Amino acid sequence: MKIETKSIHSGYSPDPTTKSVATPIYQTTSFAFDNAQHGAELFSLQTEGNIYSRIMNPTNAILEERLADLENGIAALTVASGMAAITYSIHALTRAGQNIVSVSELYGGTADFFSNTLKNQGIEVRYANHDNFQELEKLIDDNTTLVFCESIGNPLGNICDLEKLAELAHKNGVPLIVDNTVATPYLIKPIDYGANIVIHSLTKYISGHGTTIGGAIIDAGTFDWSTEPKRFPLLNEPDASYHGLIYTEALAEAAFIGRCRVGPLRNTGAALSPFNAFLILQGIQTLHVRMDRHCENTQKLAEYLEAHDSVEWVKYGGLLSSPYNELSNKYTNGKPSGILSFGIKGGKESGIKFIDSLNLITRLVNIGDTKSLATHPASTTHSQLDESDFESAGISSDMIRISVGIENIDDIIADVDQAILESQAY
Repeated sequence: MKIETKSIHSGYSPDPTTKSVATPIYQTTSFAFDNAQHGAELFSLQTEGNIYSRIMNPTNAILEERLADLENGIAALTVASGMAAITYSIHALTRAGQNIVSVSELYGGTADFFSNTLKNQGIEVRYANHDNFQELEKLIDDNTTLVFCESIGNPLGNICDLEKLAELAHKNGVPLIVDNTVATPYLIKPIDYGANIVIHSLTKYISGHGTTIGGAIIDAGTFDWSTEPKRFPLLNEPDASYHGLIYTEALAEAAFIGRCRVGPLRNTGAALSPFNAFLILQGIQTLHVRMDRHCENTQKLAEYLEAHDSVEWVKYGGLLSSPYNELSNKYTNGKPSGILSFGIKGGKESGIKFIDSLNLITRLVNIGDTKSLATHPASTTHSQLDESDFESAGISSDMIRISVGIENIDDIIADVDQAILESQAY
């Protein structure tokens, strides 16, 4: 099936008992065992089934199957937020004393988590620019567990060359983890280009309506964890917290996603609510329709801004002038999602004045909503970074990020135009 059809049908058909066409919401904490033996078999992973909604839930399972199908993975795990998805994907592979390698162009929340929280947990994060492949490869050593990137950077809008990143990661015995939040599987399927694990903040485009926080991890099932037992002891040594289970032996190609579920999720509990899973499933059904409109509107707004006398610069991969235009054509068919960034003459002061002058476009830090949204990253999402971090992340004090919605483009441009005019009034 094509992705437009998968987004509506994957993982569910009318309930055989009730004949419900809509996905049922299993709003329950727990699930009954047939008998004591049945419970024992469930807990030892000898039998598939539901135990407790912190670990799995039938509503969530439908969402997981649909996401795995959309991303061409073998299995998925849904969790309470995109940050929980990033946290669990790293904790499933990495322990204190080990390190990860990441591109430097990152979402502010991820950058803060990497630079501070992981550091406090004894996990080192090493950075290089997304297109400096030689430096990225130099950072990988015997204690490295993964390479991390965003398919399309937020807020910079840079596009990573996934094939090259996957090649250098695999050459050095580690998987590539890709945060595909901005692109969504409608525009890019990272697994098709060699990625081993895909991360999503379901809060953004996949949900699409600014109502629901959620995250997901999708496993390609393509990385052989057993070939590197010293690098991945968490998957290859007995897990004392789970009956001495060795994940590579018990779960084979699903070792990673299985450990995510019965390790980090089971033990720390950032579970996705079944009701939130239901809402996200509604959003997914229109993903393809919305993404086409997001991309169309963003392209037109980017072209308008590029031609504006009061605009110093515009970053959007769909522009012919963009250094990412070639990669946009390669990975997104020339439609690099719905966020752009730009700078207005007058620097930070004018940028803030622009933000304050918006009428239609909402001032907030989310992206991927049907509504157009704007923020000033240096004073919001990336405010915790110091000057050197700003530079490495590609953030400038005058940067404005707009998540372009699906409103009529004439109305979006009209609001931007009047706000620019106000920003230049001294």
